[in-house]
Amino acid sequence: MPLRKRLLNLTVLSGICFSCANATVYGPVISANFPDPDILVTPNVTYAYATNSGNINIQVATSYDNGTTWTLLDGVDALPDVGPWATVNSTWAPDVIDRGDGTFVMYYAAESPSQQTHCVGAATSTNPLGPYTPQTQPIACQTAGGGAIDPAGFQDVDGQRYIVYKVDGSSLGGGGPCGNANGEYSTPIMLQMMEEDALTPTGDPVQILDRESQDGPLVEAPVLILHNGTYVLTYSSNCYNTDLYDVAYATAPSVSGPYTRASSPLLETGDDNLTGPGGATPTPDGTFMVFHATVNFSPLTRYMYTATISWNGTTMSV
Repeated sequence: MPLRKRLLNLTVLSGICFSCANATVYGPVISANFPDPDILVTPNVTYAYATNSGNINIQVATSYDNGTTWTLLDGVDALPDVGPWATVNSTWAPDVIDRGDGTFVMYYAAESPSQQTHCVGAATSTNPLGPYTPQTQPIACQTAGGGAIDPAGFQDVDGQRYIVYKVDGSSLGGGGPCGNANGEYSTPIMLQMMEEDALTPTGDPVQILDRESQDGPLVEAPVLILHNGTYVLTYSSNCYNTDLYDVAYATAPSVSGPYTRASSPLLETGDDNLTGPGGATPTPDGTFMVFHATVNFSPLTRYMYTATISWNGTTMSV
């Protein structure tokens, strides 16, 4: 199916029109290296955030037409200070939530010199563009398991806040293009309950997914939403730097699981002429998402695309 421009429909997300008629995938909407994109919807502006590039720790883009066209804000770093626990130019897969009290919370992963792994941290700002002020300590490191990466926030209907993240076992070795080719290490997706401030973890994390044989060496890039009473966990599997990378999902009746995997990926190489789609973030209502796809393997370059999501019961499609 060829890529084609989205035509606006009347489906509205938080007062903003995000659905499109006679189309599913559009892009690239950002023709620059913008991997692991996140989306934040506000009443007048839609924001996207991405993994570090060059000397920018967290990239930012904006859309003033409901996610149709995007402007990458050249030279703008939403997180110029990564925190005393982290090093610069190693910040991956940000996720920004609106806490609802005038504060925006950014979750991100960065390398910790003291742990010699990536850890998951948080930062706050009263402006979606930042600058975000980091917390002095990370939320989770999972050092023995290889580190913690790819955090994303979620708020349940009862107001309880969580984050999900990946334990980065594929960083421990095992060969292959992204580690763990021998399958020696686990790469579980963890669910961590958070205090009302969305910054402070409470209780122990719970594993809600881990890789299986069809996932290759890993699962990663988790994002959790609630759609019509069903908890939906989107994630990517296989190596991010190969054409096996994909967007997949699993569903559950409870936030802590058990999660049942969909029978096939949501997006994979060949769909809509894409290569290695991954790092997807759906909007909280599950109608729209941003993701990246590879346009060059050397140097690795991933552009941002968008898609509208359709549902048949608990089955997602784009």
